[in-house]
Amino acid sequence: MVIVRAMGGLGNQLQQYALYRKLEHMGKDARLDISWFHNKALQASMPAGRELELNYLNLPPYRVASEEEIRAILGRLWEEPENMVAKAKRKLRPASNPAFEESDLYHPQIFSMEDKYLVGYWACEKYYADILGILREDISFPESSDGSLQRRNEEAARRMEETPSVSVHVRRGDYLDDINKGLFGGICTEAYYREAIEYMKERVPGARFFLFSDDVSYAREHYQGEEYQVVDWNHGKDSFYDMMLMSRCRHNICANSTFSFWGARLNAHEDKIMIRPSIHKNTQVCVPEQMKELWAGWTLITPQGGLMGNETKC
Repeated sequence: MVIVRAMGGLGNQLQQYALYRKLEHMGKDARLDISWFHNKALQASMPAGRELELNYLNLPPYRVASEEEIRAILGRLWEEPENMVAKAKRKLRPASNPAFEESDLYHPQIFSMEDKYLVGYWACEKYYADILGILREDISFPESSDGSLQRRNEEAARRMEETPSVSVHVRRGDYLDDINKGLFGGICTEAYYREAIEYMKERVPGARFFLFSDDVSYAREHYQGEEYQVVDWNHGKDSFYDMMLMSRCRHNICANSTFSFWGARLNAHEDKIMIRPSIHKNTQVCVPEQMKELWAGWTLITPQGGLMGNETKC
């Protein structure tokens, strides 16, 4: 059995779910551990609590790891301290560690593992690129119980389908916090967005840009003109409908955010152009050739506003 730990926001949850589905697709006995979302102490320590938003979506039933199954692999629950004997054994024989924690962009060895507990975010496209078509068919968004919100989203989705639409995700909010700013800040710069928008304009005649942001005032101030529209009506627990609308656009400009990555991944248009920043966080060691391989089909733009090629710095 292989257990994938689910944690974080909806974009991260979808990546962990996608890895779980890839393992199942390979014929492995896979489970999702969703206990992170029931840990009250952990949730209380976070600036904003997280919910299991996977359950907001229409998904095929997935198998949840029981406490007994987790203990059978780990010898404990993940949150529980490891005993001294297990620690000593792991230090002497690292390969015996029943847990595997993500430490690089891509770990192909996980696909040959058995009886492992996998901890990570698994953002790399290559992990599940070959089943994205299946995931697009299986992942859908429910109708809103708010009739007016449902009608507004349906009207916007129809407009996006009928025009040369481009989603633009501008994430600020928590990325401006002191801790997150050091990790995620200075990547999706104004130069990044300027180059991304110009790239789209050159390739998508009459492009219409739909702005999605947690800082609506900033978006309205910086993107003015008839070609821009700010999407500002999905709030709180309804925020996941923004991902649905991103996926209905014909092309996508992403932030360094897994939320908009999935807006682009769920976009079913075969001729779509997907743009993302060349790095996801400032601690990333970026090798252009590797990024182009791991994110095949994507256009990557640097924080300085340069189109990333094999010779370009990230």
